[in-house]
Amino acid sequence: MKPLHTLLRDTVMSYPRLFADETPLPVLDPGRGRTKVCQFWAIATDDRPWGGPAPPAVVFMFAEDRKAIRAKQLFGDYHGILQVDGYAAYKGLIKNGGRLMQLAFCFAHARRKFWDVHVATKSPIAAEALQRIAMFYAIEDRIRGLPAAHRAAVRQTDTRPLIEAFKPWLEARLLEVSKKSGLGKAIRYTLTHWNGLTLFIDDGRIEIDNNTVERSIKPIGLGKTNYLFAGSEGRAETWAILASLINSAKLQDIDPRHYLTDVLERIVSGRTKINQLHMLLPWNWKVERDGSEAKIAA
Repeated sequence: MKPLHTLLRDTVMSYPRLFADETPLPVLDPGRGRTKVCQFWAIATDDRPWGGPAPPAVVFMFAEDRKAIRAKQLFGDYHGILQVDGYAAYKGLIKNGGRLMQLAFCFAHARRKFWDVHVATKSPIAAEALQRIAMFYAIEDRIRGLPAAHRAAVRQTDTRPLIEAFKPWLEARLLEVSKKSGLGKAIRYTLTHWNGLTLFIDDGRIEIDNNTVERSIKPIGLGKTNYLFAGSEGRAETWAILASLINSAKLQDIDPRHYLTDVLERIVSGRTKINQLHMLLPWNWKVERDGSEAKIAA
């Protein structure tokens, strides 16, 4: 399955807009008699919110850690828009002549920081910040699934005034609170990432947040609860391969067991040659299956 996983990765990485995130993965370290913390890096694509051409898919890549060098290895030659959280490793991609074109940041992460403060302190400032952000999301709910040009137009007329009022409000509130407080940190995080957070206003193809990839990571978290750890780095890589194919199949509304059974049979039997692997990518496999079923029905 590794060549198919490599093809899935290369195909996903060819799209001009991606989502990325990473999640810890315990891996057994026999030499020390315990687990060590490694990482799954997740790369996702999904143009369904605006009817674009990229199919929904996710690729997991195993790595020993989440150091900046891993982000550079994965995305150093990427030329599109990468939507991420505020992790410094991603920011390093656009420094020192990096070739990454743009970073879009995640309003869900900014919102979460205000939510944590609100839950802990009942701060009226945090509550108002949440109310303002909720208005952005209400507009996004209205335009989800519409063409990119329509989304951008609505954002210009409806979202931009709210965004432009939000920034000076945050700057004024920052003068009223301790910069070291949780609220101060939430405000400074939002202002520091402002350009990337608001990139979506001018481009209807960009989402307001990074939830596309976060949803794809959830099964990994559930898996860690059930499986506890990977038995070795090699097994972690196998986990990444299978998780990529299974979750990409689910995004196509394909039964993963049916899909993997057929794919394995084709590869092992040689019925699908190495230069035909693209036919086994989940979305291509689905088209072929649907076509075959239509012929049988006819």
